[in-house]
Amino acid sequence: MKSIGIICEYNPFHNGHLYHINEVKKLFPNYNIILVISGPFTERGDISILTKWEKAEIALFYGVDLVVELPFIYASGSADLFSKGAITILKELKIEYLVFGSEENNIEKLTTLASIQLEEKFDQKVQAFMSTGINYPTALSKVLKEITNITVSSPNDLLGISYIKEIMKQKANITPISIQRTNDYHSEELNGNIVSATSIRKALQEHIDIKNTVPLITLSKIHNIDIELYFPYFKYKIISEKNNLLKYHEVSEKLIPRMIESIVNTNSFDEFIHTIKSKSETYSKLKRICLYILCGLTKEEAIFYKKYPYIRILGFSENGKQYLHDIKKEISIPIISNYSNDKGHLLKLDNRVHQIYCLAFPNQQQAHLLKEELKRKPIYKNEFKHNS
Repeated sequence: MKSIGIICEYNPFHNGHLYHINEVKKLFPNYNIILVISGPFTERGDISILTKWEKAEIALFYGVDLVVELPFIYASGSADLFSKGAITILKELKIEYLVFGSEENNIEKLTTLASIQLEEKFDQKVQAFMSTGINYPTALSKVLKEITNITVSSPNDLLGISYIKEIMKQKANITPISIQRTNDYHSEELNGNIVSATSIRKALQEHIDIKNTVPLITLSKIHNIDIELYFPYFKYKIISEKNNLLKYHEVSEKLIPRMIESIVNTNSFDEFIHTIKSKSETYSKLKRICLYILCGLTKEEAIFYKKYPYIRILGFSENGKQYLHDIKKEISIPIISNYSNDKGHLLKLDNRVHQIYCLAFPNQQQAHLLKEELKRKPIYKNEFKHNS
């Protein structure tokens, strides 16, 4: 049985994602589609407005065969760490192709740029630029421009380069393929049927109708939650642990005074991050750091969980179930279907993160989500009607 991989966040699942899945089906009609998906929080430090189980259910509804969760340590990491976790899992699951959206849609160019980044001199040049005080993505872009005279700034292309680079580093037998992205990732405009997830989340906050931009199944599941709901908890952690902040993942000594000084005078994540921002950090990195503090992710924990990747099964079709059965003996990392078979307690961090995620929900719903996480087995869907 053959398989193809997709890496995504689905925050939320929209018409562009459906287009992507349908294009994959056209390109590879007889392949199993394997999806690696982030859970409660995303690579940019945002909250997911769909639970991981809802994302899995929607993906299976539209023809994905196997859905696995990208562990929090990777899902909330930088583009390179996000890619490392996803490619590690997909390599273990024996996919042959990885298909991702791209503004450039030139796989040869993206592959060339990925190859250049693996050269030792490239990293030295990036570090030299960073020593001037600029952040990593800006330094990366400057070195690429200097070497190739090519400017890459769109997030999907940059992420695609990270995927390809990680495939090369792991010597994975995976062929990357790009699909033309049909909208601007950063756009906040709600124009047309295919728009960015960013614009959909913004529209929801402003109580604007989004029914033309997402399938009905998504519309029925979206939660009215926002990262700002966690700010009081975050504020408490900074104030109560101001002498112990250095223990948390990615927190530096130079950042701590800014955080302690700003926390008492700010009333939202957005205000707080704009107050502590310097040119050496991106907004996304600062949001991720806030997330690590909120979730109590220490430096020691980060080192541990990066060493022990695993495959958390969220759902499968009949074909996906058979595919997993056929390759199971070839997989070298733990496969976890629920907490009862988590023999190495690898879900300990993800469970804590899920409990914190639940704080944004009404009390009655919190109880349901907490129980669901501990008790639910992978979703099994044999056959779906394809309609939206």
